[in-house]
Amino acid sequence: MSDWCLEPPPRALLEGIAQLNRGEFFQQHETLEDLWREERRDVRRLYQGILQIGVALYHIQRRNHHGAVYMLTCGPAYLQPFRPTCQTVDVDDLLVQAATIRNAVERLGRDELHRFDWALAPQVHLVT
Repeated sequence: MSDWCLEPPPRALLEGIAQLNRGEFFQQHETLEDLWREERRDVRRLYQGILQIGVALYHIQRRNHHGAVYMLTCGPAYLQPFRPTCQTVDVDDLLVQAATIRNAVERLGRDELHRFDWALAPQVHLVT
């Protein structure tokens, strides 16, 4: 685990996670993108991975099947190096949730994406 993973989460990360957890997928993108752009260290990939999972849910809302699958592939790939936790984010749990969502999206396919079960929307958990 990298030293940055032992750092407390930045305020913008906590705000972006709160937005994601409330289903404010577009807003979380804006918040976490600013954080991602400002960070120069590799921990920026943690922020990018969380951001992309949120963007996937935005794509689901907009019935963009390809965009959702793409973001549910890229986001988790960025998160892998930060397992099991980083900056108090339960990365392992988020990866499980993202895989569940991706499976549901792939099962539904492009024509049935409107039937997505929003109970599957991710909840990012923090651990201490």
